Amino acid sequence: MKEEGRDTIVNLNELELQNLRHLIGGHETCATKLDTYAQQCQDPQIKAMLQNHANSARQTKQQLMSFLG
Repeated sequence: MKEEGRDTIVNLNELELQNLRHLIGGHETCATKLDTYAQQCQDPQIKAMLQNHANSARQTKQQLMSFLG
């Protein structure tokens, strides 16, 4: 019984790792797209907003990466 529980924990950790990698990739994609949108934007307020959100996505990505070890 303990081995079954142990296997469940290992599988859960692997799933969490996959989910974490997925989140990291998603934040990287968001940051890249927001940077692209900001470069194309003419309105200075919207441009600044897009750049701020891109920076926030990069910061979140770094925080998530810290969980990888």
